Amino acid sequence: MNSNLLKGVGLIIMSALCTSFGQLFWKIGVNNQNKKVLLISLFLGFVLYGIGAISMIIALKFGELSVLHPIMCVGYIFALLNGKIFLKEQITIVQFLGVIIIILGVIFITRGGKNA
Repeated sequence: MNSNLLKGVGLIIMSALCTSFGQLFWKIGVNNQNKKVLLISLFLGFVLYGIGAISMIIALKFGELSVLHPIMCVGYIFALLNGKIFLKEQITIVQFLGVIIIILGVIFITRGGKNA
């Protein structure tokens, strides 16, 4: 994998991480009865989501859209882990298998681009 594509992939993964944490803060905020916690959580969620969008825009400079954008699917893995760790949600075997499929798909996509 060339260094530009590696930068792009790293930024896309950072984007997915930021957006998944942004969504976690939104979930925490809307589930909370305390108005101050709600506003802070929503604000932090928007900030993280914005950082994720900016990271994605910058990442697109380093590789093909058809390779980089599908990597955003790792955000589903981060969201699943955030739900398990911070919200005490259960992970089913189907969700675990989905994570394996996403990881394999990301590997295939990053290996299949012109600049790989």
